[in-house]
This record gives sequence, structure tokens and C-alpha cells, in this order.
Amino acid sequence: MKTIHFSEIFITVLVVFSIFSCVADDAYDIPSQDEMGIDINPAHIISIQTLRTLLLQEINTNGVEILSFEDTPDNDLYIEGFVISNDEAGNFFEELILQNDSIQPNAGVKLLADVNPLFTTYEVGRRVFVKLNGLSVGYDSGVLALGFRNRNNVSKIAESQLFHFLKRDSVVASIIPLELEIHELNAAHTNLYIRLADVQFHRSEVLGEHPKTFAAEPLDVFDGERVLESCTESASVIFSTSTFADFKSLLLPSGRGTLDGILTYNFFGDELNVVVNDPTGIVFESNDRCDPQEISCGIVNATGNTVLFSEFFEAQTIGEAINGNGWTNYIEAGTETWEAFFDDGTNASLGISARMGSFGSGDDSSIGWLITPQLNFDIQEGETLTFKTSNSFSDASILEVVFSNDWDGNPEHIALSSWSQLSDAYVVHDDDFFGDWFPSGFVDLSCLSGTGYIAWRYTGSGDAANDGTYELDEIEIRSD
Repeated sequence: MKTIHFSEIFITVLVVFSIFSCVADDAYDIPSQDEMGIDINPAHIISIQTLRTLLLQEINTNGVEILSFEDTPDNDLYIEGFVISNDEAGNFFEELILQNDSIQPNAGVKLLADVNPLFTTYEVGRRVFVKLNGLSVGYDSGVLALGFRNRNNVSKIAESQLFHFLKRDSVVASIIPLELEIHELNAAHTNLYIRLADVQFHRSEVLGEHPKTFAAEPLDVFDGERVLESCTESASVIFSTSTFADFKSLLLPSGRGTLDGILTYNFFGDELNVVVNDPTGIVFESNDRCDPQEISCGIVNATGNTVLFSEFFEAQTIGEAINGNGWTNYIEAGTETWEAFFDDGTNASLGISARMGSFGSGDDSSIGWLITPQLNFDIQEGETLTFKTSNSFSDASILEVVFSNDWDGNPEHIALSSWSQLSDAYVVHDDDFFGDWFPSGFVDLSCLSGTGYIAWRYTGSGDAANDGTYELDEIEIRSD
């Protein structure tokens, strides 16, 4: 582990001095350096971007993901930041999130402090300066963080020493959220206050007889994770709330609108999450949701004896794309396709099964279709659909079973056709045990008429690192 000596980076500090020498009054009337309540030499202030760069240099040079700053009082070094987190509602705990500007920020850092609450002294918009001497920078749950060094980790600053490192300035600015689309979210935007426009919570979270709370469901442990989806693109992200938040028992809003929050990672540092300071950051003023159309004929107790279509995938070749038997296997976005697989381990397949997933693909978008041959619903009665699904931690990806009676059979026209969700069919949930296979139920199709197609549509979140895999098997469409 390397300890940084200030003589080695003083030239870098002189370069970044120009950042402060060019500060001008803006819409928030932030005073110049001479007017600030804290007397810090601008030459001793580096940016959060520089802090991040220094850590990356240490990782690339020495392979250690932590960098400590030498405690030399004659050469104090600071970063400047604006507070964007608020722990008043309990959704943040013993941490202060800082970003480098009040408008159009491009770097942020989490300061770990053994202090609660923090909002009474460091409110949102407050400009602060953090003395780096004696602190270390590294990663905490995947995001850039400052604190004391504990071996190769960053730990909390003791309450008795916080004021030695954290300097509260007199400036309080209005924080303007950085507007982004869900598909644009990436690690560079963590620790920033962002705005997602025209979004809603997935219908499985807020509609039906049992709408979900923010974080008070039986399976919510430490955090409640909900799917937040875009109404303008095929993308979603996990919305996370602490089970210690004051608002954990409130129902999620069922409308559609704008959400302001902080982008971070989950506890394990492997999945992007959006977190709000409190529910006021969610402004869903429209009740006009952007859900796909639904078809619901209901669930029946039994299925007929006449098989109209059947697929158990046993004739498919393992590792290759699903084909034959009238299937249309179409990649709308990305590189992944429905393929045959076999597994006799913990997550066993049902013989040979079909599988679709974009985890690790690197695709910015992933949409894959598996579509049956055309079916005529006018020449028999009592049609039903059954199938089974399993998953390998589907996470932020989604699998839906949908129906269209206006698709013309041309793969290039799939995305342009109308597809309605068969909402009665049970599709495995992310919190279902990954080793089990879940039946769809006897899905009644008798309310359908004319000719049409049934499809299984996989949609990734827009961040392949946050997506998982779905498995499908034992498909049967029967009639009386």
C-alpha cells in the first residue's frame, strides 16, 4: 500500500489551481475564494476528479485499491464538495455524499463518518472542504470513498476527529439534478445527484391486490429493492430503500413522472442502485402509466386433451440458438439469443431447456424474442397455455409472455407490432429460489380470437452487469 507524499503531486495541485482562479458568480451567488468563510490556499485544493485519478494510478501501478495521504501539517491538501445526501429520513447512515459542483457535476465521493445525524450540520447544498492528510481513499461497496484506513479497506472517521477533517463553508447552493436516461447510467455517475424523467415502478410492484411498500415486505432484509423502469426506452434500474428508513412502510407511488436521487451501488458493489433522500424526491403526478396492454382470460383448473403446440426442447442442440418447430428466435437488441442448454447441477435444467440472458455481454441494450408459429383461435375451443420458468438471479432483467394478432411474421416488424402481456401467466420472480422451476398455471386463452403469436420476450436493464438469466421449458398449448 502506498502513502502519497505531497511534494510528488504539488505540480498537479498548481495545475488545478486554475479551476478556482476562474470561479465566477452564478445563479446561486456562490462567493469567490476571498469571500469564503474558510481560509484555504487554493493551491492546496485538488478536485474530486483528481482524487479519483490518483487512486486509479495507485491501482494500476501497485495493484492496491487504497491510497493514503501522509499527515504533514505544513502541506495540507483538500478537496471541495457539495453535500447531496440527507440522513434525516434514515435512508442514509453515517455517510455524507459529496459531488464536485452544484450543477452539471461529473465526480462524487462518499465520506464515511461515525456520526449520526449529519443533516443538522451538513445540509443538502452545503459546501464543505475535506482535509486529506491522514485519510485514505478507496472503494466502499463499489463507490469512491474517503475515511480512515483499516488494512486495505476504508472505515469511518471517528466523531471526535470529524471536525479536524471536515470543514463547513458558509456557502449553501441549490443542487440541480444531473438529467440522465437509465441506459446512460454507469460507474462514473455514482455519488452524483441525478434526475430520471418519465419513469415508473414496474407494474408487479405497485398494481394488483398487494402493492409493495418502499422496504417493509417480508423478504426485505437491510434494503428493499424495486424495479424502476423508463417510459421512453427499454431500460430499468434497481431502486433501493433502507429497511431503517422512516418511510419504509409507505406504499410505492403507482403513477409516472420524475425521480431525483443519488446513484450508487448495492452493498456488494455489483449492481447500480438509485436511492432517494426521502419520498419528496419522487414526483409522479401522472396516473397515465406506460404499461403494455394486457390480456386476461383468467386461470382454469385443467387443460384440454388436444395438443396445438408443444416444445420440450429435447431435439435442440446444446449451446446453439433455438430453431425449428416453427420458432422465430429474434435478437431485437444486443448480441444474446435464446439458446439450448443443459445443467445437472444446483440450477438443473429440465433435460434440455431454453435459456436467455445478457449478464456479462457488455451490451448497452438486450432484447430477445422467442415466438411460436402462428396459431388460429377460431377453429377450436378451450385453449390453454402452460410452461415453466426458472432463473439464475434475473436481477434487473425482465421476462414477459406476450401475444400479438397483428404481427405479419416478418422478424423486422416485431418491434413495430402490438404485443399485449398475458398477465395471468406466472413468470419466475427474481426473489424466487434459483434452483426451482415454477409453473405458469393453466393460462386460459379462450378469450383470444383470430390468428396470432405467443412470444417470450427478454429485456435487459441497459447495464449487462446488472442483468441475469431466465430459463424456459415444457411449453404446451392445448384445447378441448
